[in-house]
Amino acid sequence: MLNEFDAQLTIEQTKQQIAGADIAITSWGSRPLTEEVLAYAPDLKAVLHAAGTVKPIVTPAIWERGIRVSNATEALGKGVAETALGVTIASLKDMWRLSQHTRNGAWGDRGRVKELFNVTIGVVGAGKAGSHYIQLLQNFEVRVLLYDPIITHEEAVKLGAAKVELDQLLAESDAISIHAPSLPATHHMFNRDTLAKLKDNCILINTARGSIIDESALVGELRKGRLFACLDVTDPEPPVEDHPFRELPNVVLLPHIAGAVNNGLYRLGAFIVNDIERFLKQGKMRGEISSEQLNVLA
Repeated sequence: MLNEFDAQLTIEQTKQQIAGADIAITSWGSRPLTEEVLAYAPDLKAVLHAAGTVKPIVTPAIWERGIRVSNATEALGKGVAETALGVTIASLKDMWRLSQHTRNGAWGDRGRVKELFNVTIGVVGAGKAGSHYIQLLQNFEVRVLLYDPIITHEEAVKLGAAKVELDQLLAESDAISIHAPSLPATHHMFNRDTLAKLKDNCILINTARGSIIDESALVGELRKGRLFACLDVTDPEPPVEDHPFRELPNVVLLPHIAGAVNNGLYRLGAFIVNDIERFLKQGKMRGEISSEQLNVLA
């Protein structure tokens, strides 16, 4: 059945929608698929999540019933990576500031402009989005550093990056793009101590999760005028009306658009349709995940 309600379904509506289903497609705003809900779909064999993280909808009951789970993180990650690349180029080119200065009558102030050439780009996290971002960077003559505890040195090289420890990445990167999952281990990864290690004029880009950055610590560094930040995510979202991010000149705020928006949603839909075809052919779904992976996924 198709959800034709222009709102999040209630638990009772969710039960009605899933009743008798063999395959369920969920997305943002879907309710958790608890034992109470799953009781209405005793023959359910697969859940395909047309969004990113499955944590809001997956419950132990799903794994206990042997229901297979897939998500569209790969498709979503492409949009995130493309946005991160665009923001990287715009920030190195100093487009945000120059656009405003030019609008106000200035011209020719190009002192801070950098090309995506012979610079060091730091990538934190080599999941679907981070890996695709690294792949996109292969089109440019840049040095790519990667911090990801799970990736091996050999895997990093295959991606096109050098695996390093976080301190080295912070100290040497001209721009840093965050693609880490939101986990207890990554909460406030960028804090007063780590942010102080960034080189002057470093560009910090976050298209992952707002909780990865200690915002009060970042505000402190930004007020010194030595960093530039592009934030597509904050904690919470949106920032409060009087948040310093809204006034500081060296911050660009975006309304969480890095993933799938408007026509980008069709990429998620196409991915899920392809995974349904894989499932029906009794193959492994491209976005398939296991219960064990939940501890390291976003």
